This record gives sequence, C-alpha cells and structure tokens, in this order.
Amino acid sequence: MSEVAKLHDDEVDIDASLVARLLAEQFPQWAGAPVQVVASSGTDNVTFRVGADLAVRLPRTESAQGQVEKDLTWMPRLSPHLPLAVPEPLALGVPGAGYPFSRGVYRWLEGEPFQLDQLPDPMSAARELAEFVHCLQTVDTTGAPVPPDDPFSRGTPLAPRDTLFREALEELRDEFDTGLVLSAWEASLAADTYDGPPRWIHGDLMPGNVLVADGKLSAVIDFGTARAADPAGDLFAAWYLFEGDSQQAFRDAMDVDDDTWARARGWVLSLVMIAIPYYRTRDPARVRDAQPFIAEILADFAAEH
Repeated sequence: MSEVAKLHDDEVDIDASLVARLLAEQFPQWAGAPVQVVASSGTDNVTFRVGADLAVRLPRTESAQGQVEKDLTWMPRLSPHLPLAVPEPLALGVPGAGYPFSRGVYRWLEGEPFQLDQLPDPMSAARELAEFVHCLQTVDTTGAPVPPDDPFSRGTPLAPRDTLFREALEELRDEFDTGLVLSAWEASLAADTYDGPPRWIHGDLMPGNVLVADGKLSAVIDFGTARAADPAGDLFAAWYLFEGDSQQAFRDAMDVDDDTWARARGWVLSLVMIAIPYYRTRDPARVRDAQPFIAEILADFAAEH
C-alpha cells in the first residue's frame, strides 16, 4: 500500500497498513476494521478513519508528538463548555510496529471540512463559530498550556516572525506588491501587544478543522495549538473561513477592537506568505490559492487605511 505523501524532511513513513498493524498489536479490540486515510489530514498529523466509529491520528514528525496526551487531559475539561462537538480521545498508543511515536485513537466525528459555498446560511455559521470562540474563552485557564518560545506559536506577538516574513516576501517579490504587503504587515506589528489575561484559544480555525454536517457547523477538531494566549489567535477564522457579509458577521459577533483585528490579520498574512516557499514544491495544493487569498487580506487592510 502506498505511503502518505510527506510534507517535511524529517517525516516518518506512514500508511494504512501501518495503522492496521499498530491496532492489531496494541488494541486488538479494534483490529480488522477497514482503514482509510483522511484526505484533509493536517501538516502535523495524519488521520485515518477506522471502521465507522474510530479515527487514528499519527504525528508526522518527532516535533509533532504530544497532542493526544494533551487531548486526554484537556478535552474532557473543555468539551462541557463548548456548543460544538470536539475530539474525544479514547486511547493512547505507544511506539510499535516500526513507528517511533505515540498516537491517539479517537471517536470519529461526523462532518465534512468547512466550505463556505456549501452552507445555506453563512451568516448564521459565522455567528455560531463566534459563539464557540466566546465559550472557549470563558473556560478557566488554570494550568492550561501556554505558547512555547517559537515564532510559529499561535497567540503570540508578531515581532518574532518579522525576519521570516521579510525573507519570504523577498523570495516572492516578483509575485506581490511588496510595498502594500509591507504596509499591511507593519501596521499589524504596530498594533498594541495584547496585555490582557490569557484566554483559551483553539489557534487553528481553518477549513479542515471545522466540520459541517447537514448544512450546519457540527464539530471543531485538532486542538494541537490550543492554549492560553492572545485571543486574536482565534480571529484567523475571519479570513480562512468567511468572506464579505459572513466575515463582517463574524467580526461583529466577536466584538473586538481594531488592534486585536490588526494582530489577527497580520498573523494570517504571515502564515500564508511564509507557507508559499515552503509548500510550493512539497504540497502545491496547500498554496494554490495563496495569491487571491493574500489579495483579500490586503483589501481588508486597504479598506481601513
């Protein structure tokens, strides 16, 4: 059986037959069911559906380890406060069958990855996701994970990303209006650093992590970047999920100040800009629509300046 396409230089070999061997070795009660890779798997983990009721998530690299352990601690504490379904970890697998990392077995959550044009009422969906974010922000952060010292760490100041951003823009200088991009970036850098109490954020509200069933939001998955941090980290959804009236509905429902909005816009701009050189040859589909996406971000900036 063919392996899952690799996105990183230090990624291990992963395929459905490996998942079947690991289940047979460590969880025989779940062995024998069909195993199928989930096409919308993320950049840190590969997800497989096992039978009708289970999912298995395997870290791609050593640095992506630890999410299932985090989920086992925090999902039972967060889920009672949230209006949408969230991951339900069932078991922690240990290294085996030639696979070197721990991994998680989860209950399968029904739904398809978010697509705005598939929703009968995008405005309602925007308000519903805003309510999810508000509920998450009200959960007690005592003992919560905090952002690591890493320029890619969501919910943190933008300044540590400045060099990476400028290097990426220099590499892409023939593809963008660098003056406009830098104006938008520098406006975000100038926005006040968050000095309020840390709040729980999901940190990765992108289409693959927000599920839709029967025309409505059904679940939010992949809490790998969840932590107590700057609430701007969950405004990414405004650009990744919504546009036009639905984007405005999300912003209105979130009721944030201009600095918070500017920090979030800068984070999204930098995520996309830095990703283009990295994924252009590794996984072109991930950055295929990057240019029109950045154009939308810049239009949002231009509308306010």
